[in-house]
Amino acid sequence: MIPTYCERENLAPLIERFLEADRSLEVLVVDDNSPDGTGELADQLSAKNARVHVMHRPGKQGLGAAYVAGFEWALDRNYDYIFESDADGSHQPEQLPALLSHLEDGAGLVIGTRWMPGGETRNWPLKRQLLSKGGSLFSRIMLRTKLRDITSGFRGYRASALRALDLSTLESLGYCFQIEMAWRAEQLGIEVREEPILFIERIDGQSKMSGSIVFEAMWSVFMWGLRDRTVAEPAQGISPVRQR
Repeated sequence: MIPTYCERENLAPLIERFLEADRSLEVLVVDDNSPDGTGELADQLSAKNARVHVMHRPGKQGLGAAYVAGFEWALDRNYDYIFESDADGSHQPEQLPALLSHLEDGAGLVIGTRWMPGGETRNWPLKRQLLSKGGSLFSRIMLRTKLRDITSGFRGYRASALRALDLSTLESLGYCFQIEMAWRAEQLGIEVREEPILFIERIDGQSKMSGSIVFEAMWSVFMWGLRDRTVAEPAQGISPVRQR
């Protein structure tokens, strides 16, 4: 599943690489009415290849909302495993089989992790690296999670895990959506694993990251952690995080 907004220059080569990575894989593009024609290009690619599907949404409604729409689409069609990838080429399709192997081995959620042995980033400004590492550290402290890259957007879910998470109860549909999903999975005792990945900063297009997005994520994490400490006891029976 690839959510898009103004990613026309990146889309076609990225989809081609994903389709080559695993012959059983299908791709869903969730486009938020991109003014640069990304949605129209996705339709053209879908017309040429039955393994490519397109969902058009009326406008930008948040990254998390796009993922939830895609999850529901996949669950309604009984896919076994559902993966997420950014559209800017920062995630490497050739590494998807490694993520898939964890789900086939029984994990409910596997996260492609930059900040573990074997993980790597390229061409990423130091400021962005510190922001990513700091966000994960802040989340580890506030949410008492064991995950080292809880904000990563390259991940895969078992369909049964997504159903257990109850998407209708999610509080965040913005940048911290990834954090909430992984944290909730841990709380429910779903087995979460991490797999080292190579992350390459985008070449074309512009990042959607902004200061307001970062603040919203930090505030949400702070409030979740505070509520977890004052309202309820920590969840019991949390499965250990495993790495390859």
